Amino acid sequence: MRLVLSDISVMTETTKLPGSVERFVLHWGEMGGFWGVNRSVAQIHAFLMTAERPMTAEDIATALEMARSNVSNSLKELLNWNLIRRVPIRGDRRDHFEAETDVWEVASRIAAGRKAKEIDPALETLRQCVAEAENDPNVHPVALKRLKEMLEFTETIDRWYGQITTVARPKLMALLKLGARIATLIPGGR
Repeated sequence: MRLVLSDISVMTETTKLPGSVERFVLHWGEMGGFWGVNRSVAQIHAFLMTAERPMTAEDIATALEMARSNVSNSLKELLNWNLIRRVPIRGDRRDHFEAETDVWEVASRIAAGRKAKEIDPALETLRQCVAEAENDPNVHPVALKRLKEMLEFTETIDRWYGQITTVARPKLMALLKLGARIATLIPGGR
């Protein structure tokens, strides 16, 4: 089934996306809220991931019944996350957008963005806190110990992320499919 602009409307009673696609768009929007992403941003991302062709901001605003300004701001955020791209369409001067549809690539870009926004600042702050706490006689040894443990854990996660990004996709998929069984390969594992 090929959708054309007149067939696209997510939230109206008269015309809708197929139910499964609409549920995905709405659910992705809800999930975005859990991840600290604006619902509109997540819904637009889901909408573009399932679109059969590049869409203009006007197409998106109409389909999702969103304010054009909201769509514009959301598209900027998605472009900053590198989850969508502008696509030129011959004969049309408007910007058209399409989403990255490779699920691995989407997950990789989201992970990189979250690391930059969450892990990197946490590491910097924890390192400063540990350095200050080590030189402050008013800091109880228990507090210092826990700060050091949190720093060590966060540094381990950061190292793991750096290493896992170098693993080839087929091997990474095999690792994921192994799940907890990977622990049997580690001495002392179950």
